[in-house]
Amino acid sequence: MGKTESQNSLKVVRDNVSQIVVGMDDVIDTLLIALVSEGHILLEGKPGVGKTTVAKVFASSIGGKFQRIQMTPDMLPNDVLGVNVFDPETRKWELHKGPIFGSVILIDELNRASPKVQSAFLEVMQERQVTIEGTTLPIDNPFIVIATQVPYGEAGTYPLTTVQNDRFAYRVSMGYPSLEEESEILRRMDMLETIIVKPVLKPGDVAMMQEQAKMVIVGEKVNRYLLEVVNWLRSSRYVRAGPGPRASISLMKGSRVRAMMEDREYVIPDDVKFLADKALAHRFELTPQARADEVYPETLVADALKAVEVPKD
Repeated sequence: MGKTESQNSLKVVRDNVSQIVVGMDDVIDTLLIALVSEGHILLEGKPGVGKTTVAKVFASSIGGKFQRIQMTPDMLPNDVLGVNVFDPETRKWELHKGPIFGSVILIDELNRASPKVQSAFLEVMQERQVTIEGTTLPIDNPFIVIATQVPYGEAGTYPLTTVQNDRFAYRVSMGYPSLEEESEILRRMDMLETIIVKPVLKPGDVAMMQEQAKMVIVGEKVNRYLLEVVNWLRSSRYVRAGPGPRASISLMKGSRVRAMMEDREYVIPDDVKFLADKALAHRFELTPQARADEVYPETLVADALKAVEVPKD
């Protein structure tokens, strides 16, 4: 698959999802960026705004094994990872793999699971391997976790830890649709129930695009600009614990993919701006003073983008 073919494939996936999902172009683009940059994505929003729908339609557009895990407070880590079961006929222990063994993993309402179950995802999301009773098993590529989350404070939710948040390369907050968008949703309502989403990519296509994204150039000025944005957040008086190097890596890798999607062989500051909020806002902790002054992570990222000088050509 060449460069032009990769761009066409990304467009095909975008169009495939957009025929069902209304008014979520930024969300769809970020999902594509996460897939090609080998990251994971967290979709956050009130119940009923379409988090599961967009994740499921996107996952169905990608070739490979699709697995959906519905989180509940009574789940155990083995329900996700798998377990060894003794077979009395063969008198041997057999591994029954859990739903985490797939290509596209949709975790619905991640923060309804207990912290113990949430921690079961840490190794597989970072190292792409699963350890079950001392045996380590690799996960095939491509592998992407698309998790949905209801706002903390809803009944039966547990907050994600800082470490768990950091495993997600990007987070997108989804709000209610506009009047026009919701009108279109209602117009398509009956049609949507009969549409079958077919895969438009093969696992090999994804792997090729991932390699091509690594060829996109990040100039020294853009690299410096990205790091200055991150360091501005770290030095803010409202930030208790700033974003770590993993955040900078996610922002750079994602910016390369966006440049590729925009038919460029190099990253520009606008690529960084597009992803800054999505890659950084969930990765730092605020001070009590920030809450008192009603300062939020998203506003701080916006302030950072305003404060840091954009490099000239």
